[in-house]
Amino acid sequence: MTVRLEDLPLRDDLRGQKPYGAPQEPLAVALNVNENTHPVPADVADDIAESVAKSISGLNRYPDREFVELREAFAEYLGHGIEADQVWAANGSNEVLQHVLQAFGGPGRTAMGFAPTYSMYPLLVRGVGSEWIAGTRGPRFELDPEDAARQVREADPDVVFLCTPNNPTGTALSLDVVEAVYEASRGIVIVDEAYFEFSPDDGASALTLLPGRERLVVSRTMSKAFAFAGARVGYLAADAAVVDALRLVRLPYHLSAITQAAATAALRHSDEMLRTVDEIVVQRDRISATLEALGYDPYPSGSNFVLFGGVDDPHDTWRRLYERGVLVRDVGIPGHLRVSAGTEDETSAFLDALARIGDE
Repeated sequence: MTVRLEDLPLRDDLRGQKPYGAPQEPLAVALNVNENTHPVPADVADDIAESVAKSISGLNRYPDREFVELREAFAEYLGHGIEADQVWAANGSNEVLQHVLQAFGGPGRTAMGFAPTYSMYPLLVRGVGSEWIAGTRGPRFELDPEDAARQVREADPDVVFLCTPNNPTGTALSLDVVEAVYEASRGIVIVDEAYFEFSPDDGASALTLLPGRERLVVSRTMSKAFAFAGARVGYLAADAAVVDALRLVRLPYHLSAITQAAATAALRHSDEMLRTVDEIVVQRDRISATLEALGYDPYPSGSNFVLFGGVDDPHDTWRRLYERGVLVRDVGIPGHLRVSAGTEDETSAFLDALARIGDE
């Protein structure tokens, strides 16, 4: 007898929900999950491998529960006067956000974001038994400080998510939005800067707003600009008291010795690891310009991807690109698709395939 999910004594609030999942297909050009498609530089990979090898001899012991060396490395990388006791890390930024929600969300509490935004937020929120509240954006997916603050005051959530640059739209937020939302909120405000390194040079980080704002959290990841998605390392900066709160909910020894060694080694080479960012930005802007020339409607992006509208049948276009060996993302916004900026060759493959589809 085959047991179905609905036959199990699942929590009522999880019934009918679907897990997060983007297609993982062995296509030559995979531009659907906003990875950095450039490999880790060979000399950096060698140093990471050496660091990991040294950690292996001690795997009979638990890792440093407080991952002090890694937190110090993150604090140095972030700058802005941030100290190691203000830094937290986990297995990807999703786990970092989950820790925040476990500490400050939970049953009977609410969390809010501005749709469309990162699809994991509602799943993480429901996973801790909280209610998700979807705010709204402007016609070009922008957020106005006054309107965002008004929505937060009316919803009165316990946690607010601000994603900048926003996934899946690429929209960057001004610090005015962050400040307005923080002042309008009584709870934790999370500024998710997963794609910050791809922002324009004049892009200001919410890290500058941390002093004096004990409810503000700034989340980052090594998955994107650092080309470290497979290592699963995310982190945040906040008031040291917030970090203390996260210790209450984390699992013991949640960051393995191997993860700590690999991430610390990668941070030693942060300048080299980030050298591909400029090239990716060139390809992102090339995608936007070519999409516009092809008659599509690309949205301004401060990330490593482009959302574009004007797609008559997103599913059909996705399928036809797939048949040509190119994987992009249908994010569920009618008339839109999203594509990551890859290498020059990968970008050319996408643009050539899309142009051929248009010619047909």
